[in-house]
Amino acid sequence: MPVVDLKSHIAAAVRLFRVPADNPDLTRAQFNAFSKQIPLLYFILMSNTIAVAYTYVNVAPDWLTIIVPSVLTVLAALRTLWWLRQRHLVRSDADILRNLRSTNWMTLPIGAGFTAWSFALYPYGDPFAKSQVAFYMAVTVIGCIFSLMHLRSAALIVTLVVDVPYVLFFWATGEPTLKAIAVNNLLVSGAMVTVLFIYYRDFADLVASRKSLLAQQAATQALSDENFRLANLDSLTELPNRRRFFAELSSAFADAERRKVRVAVGIIDLDGFKPINDNYGHSVGDRVLIEAGCRIREVCEGFGPQRVEFARLGGDEFGLVVCGDPDDSDLTRLGERIGDQVKLPYQLDTAHTGLSCSIGFALFPQSATTAEALYECADYSLYHAKRHLRGRTVIFSSELEAEIRSRGVIETLLRTADFNSEMDLVFQPIVDAMSEHTAGFEVLARWRSPRLGLVSPADFIPAAERIGLIRPLTQALLGRALATARTWPDDIRLSFNLSAHDVCAAEGILPLISIIEKSGVPPRRIDFEITETAVTFDFARAQQSIATLKAMGCGISLDDFGTGYSSLSHVHRLPLDKIKVDRSFVADINENPVSHKIIKSLAGLCDDMEIACVVEGVETRAQLDSLRRLGCDFIQGYYFARPMPGDAIGDYLANERQRLDHAGAKVVA
Repeated sequence: MPVVDLKSHIAAAVRLFRVPADNPDLTRAQFNAFSKQIPLLYFILMSNTIAVAYTYVNVAPDWLTIIVPSVLTVLAALRTLWWLRQRHLVRSDADILRNLRSTNWMTLPIGAGFTAWSFALYPYGDPFAKSQVAFYMAVTVIGCIFSLMHLRSAALIVTLVVDVPYVLFFWATGEPTLKAIAVNNLLVSGAMVTVLFIYYRDFADLVASRKSLLAQQAATQALSDENFRLANLDSLTELPNRRRFFAELSSAFADAERRKVRVAVGIIDLDGFKPINDNYGHSVGDRVLIEAGCRIREVCEGFGPQRVEFARLGGDEFGLVVCGDPDDSDLTRLGERIGDQVKLPYQLDTAHTGLSCSIGFALFPQSATTAEALYECADYSLYHAKRHLRGRTVIFSSELEAEIRSRGVIETLLRTADFNSEMDLVFQPIVDAMSEHTAGFEVLARWRSPRLGLVSPADFIPAAERIGLIRPLTQALLGRALATARTWPDDIRLSFNLSAHDVCAAEGILPLISIIEKSGVPPRRIDFEITETAVTFDFARAQQSIATLKAMGCGISLDDFGTGYSSLSHVHRLPLDKIKVDRSFVADINENPVSHKIIKSLAGLCDDMEIACVVEGVETRAQLDSLRRLGCDFIQGYYFARPMPGDAIGDYLANERQRLDHAGAKVVA
């Protein structure tokens, strides 16, 4: 057993004097740091050597004071130049290891040479000159050890080759002062070696931690890239999605403005798709969408000289961005080619289907002066095509512009509407995915106009934003919603939507804060839902408003995640409590692996950020079970309840308690 221990100790000691080859990252870090300090080492050697040689030049032989120090100095200068050249060379791990090992063993003869030269000079000097030799050797070895701290083995070789003979030599002189210097140097060298070991260990740990950090950063970047790819990809057709479409539109529009050329936006809607879904089922409908998307993409890729960006906007709608200065004839020709391909028969198993498509185009700068307005013009062109020219291509014109003005009817009536009497509030439950217990309700507005009847929020909310009424509308609805929430149990939260104008207004959100304080509802029970579009409208001001609401104790949810235009960088910079995943990702989660991947990635993102994941549009038990397995926290959708009036919430909660109590009793039984 002692023999084994002795061998192991000897092996460990030998390893101290070798450059490790099993850690290329550490070796490279040593080389980089060492190559910067080695010129300092040789400067110390050369300057101190010249000083000692000058002292002895008149008392010692020329070969000791001129020839030997000249050779040693030239050798040190050459090594300095060699190391300076290494800074700018890109070397392999093998080259670095070989250079460090050669440097390691060159330390032995160089150290021995300078030591032998010092001892040879010593007898020729007077007491002052001899003291200078002692000082020279002590200071030089200390400087060299510090310069060699990144190459531990070389520093240890210098310590042994110089310090051991140094201590023995001056101890043997019998001179008390020199003996004291020898002992002092021995103690200082021991302390320096201890510092050397500690520094080397910390240096190795730093290199290892940096490697780990880089690996983590690479993994995080890979995940971010994958999430970005999935977030910009339509889960069904694997075409670019709505988010990617609007990003391309914004970029193409800015380029067209700068170059003063034309750019067009097109929106395609498949005519006759709904009967396919109704008659053959969603599975066949999905396959038709995929096939139609492939056909349209082939037309777009082969359409020259214009470049056409193609994306699925949602449902049976597709979007086009036509670059390359197109004119009306180019757009008409593109529309005809797309229509011809879409009309070809679709044969799927035993089902034979036929489609056509309506297309609306708008051209910059004739139709609009902003990307958003250009899209709206194309959308209205599509609307006109579906109403009057189904299966045809319509390009936005002055006649259509006149029709748009008729939308001013809604805006006019909205200006004179009584929000308290004409606006109805309904509430949809937000349910804990695991316990199926209602955690809160989202409030939704409905407008019952005396002249127009029931008007969809999709119509009157944008109109209110356009005419500057969205903020008074928000304030009126928030006050009524909080009055209803005040009657609920304390553990039930209220979710309320804010628009871009609410969070980005110059006067801030002070009116909303005042309404909350007067309502008697604790801010901790309130969640404000803000869309990605609202955040990007004026990010700096939106960030301030969100921070203020958060400081009050309110929760912040990012609504319709995956359908807006913002990036993950915005998400990371906001103090969010929840992310609401848009319903478009949920419909085919159990049929389409890509949809499953997207939800999984978004749930993982929420988990990493320690925020809750709320999924909208859940309509079946199978969808709920899948979302549970993926770790989603809250569910909203028709599976649990449709939006209900405020006076129905009490009965809903009572029925829920009975249902959950009954389910719990069955489990116990």
